[in-house]
Amino acid sequence: MEKVKIAIIGCGGIAFQKHLPALSKLTNKVELAAFCDTVQERAEKALKEFGDVNAQVYTDYKELLTDGSIDVVHVCTPNISHSMITVDALEAGKHVMCEKPMAINSEEAKKMLDTAKRTGKKLSIGYQNRFRNDSLTLHQACDAGDLGDIYFAKAHAIRRRGVPTWGVFMDKEKQGGGPLIDIGTHALDLALWMMNNYKPVLVVGSTFQKLKDKPEGNIFGPWNPEEYQVEDSAFGYIKMENGATIMLESSWALNMIRGKEAQVTLCGTEAGAEMFGEAWDNKGYITFNTTKYNQMMESETSAGSSVAYFEGQEVDAGFLEAKQWIDAILENKEPLVKPEEAYVVTRILEAIYQSSETGKAIELS
Repeated sequence: MEKVKIAIIGCGGIAFQKHLPALSKLTNKVELAAFCDTVQERAEKALKEFGDVNAQVYTDYKELLTDGSIDVVHVCTPNISHSMITVDALEAGKHVMCEKPMAINSEEAKKMLDTAKRTGKKLSIGYQNRFRNDSLTLHQACDAGDLGDIYFAKAHAIRRRGVPTWGVFMDKEKQGGGPLIDIGTHALDLALWMMNNYKPVLVVGSTFQKLKDKPEGNIFGPWNPEEYQVEDSAFGYIKMENGATIMLESSWALNMIRGKEAQVTLCGTEAGAEMFGEAWDNKGYITFNTTKYNQMMESETSAGSSVAYFEGQEVDAGFLEAKQWIDAILENKEPLVKPEEAYVVTRILEAIYQSSETGKAIELS
């Protein structure tokens, strides 16, 4: 395989913001061969800006999947269709990169996981925050045992007023939820990955819709309260099989001073670590804390410091995610984000919603 032929299904915001710019930098390895969207103009726009000479436009993804020359499909549609499109693409013999969250519930996610195993095709989920410099540094420290046994973590996904007012983010049927399934999923993925612990046994959660009628001050402009169908905040307590505990906080709109998104706090037997700074601008940094010489001590990484993860100087997380994914296909190795890991994230998020609805703790086997 000289070049991987890629099809993009769903030519909306996340495709234009992350997938297409990243893949367009890998012209020596990929060919953007097809674009599909239910709105033909969006697919044509993607082709015009990023497509190869012979690229095709589709409005029906099933028709696209009949093209035997397509090797890989990127699923960038609303959450409700992630599982359906992914399963169909895997069955059609394509490798699949599906945007987060994996699916709207664990049943749908399990279909994706089982189909990938049965067909032998690669499946990965778009958790690009693992590829940030601060994330890679902290994961390296965790792997080296610098924090010891990590028994408590906080997963942060908090905005003061950052409700996304475009697309279908506020549509519960199409998205499956609000900030928990949108940005909380990133924070939880980071916490589980750092701890290397994917065995939850008990989940307690609460969701709130308290600020839907207060759109003033939103960084993305005011929303229409009548269209706001999802939670504005969600919080979860997760107990793992080994007794470790994770507290997850997620909100698009919360009356607090400082936001903290796609970041974690970790507490271990040897040391602790907390992410700070502007993660999205690659200016995130980590404060490590421990005791030494009978004193409490702290040390910080430099904001924006680089990690030798790939050759060259490119440090954009979206690009690194795309490059690692394509290399996994070309070199026949596992992608960094494994579907089994994303499935656990989905199970926990679903349990938080269930716990909030029933008022009971949810046990996970």
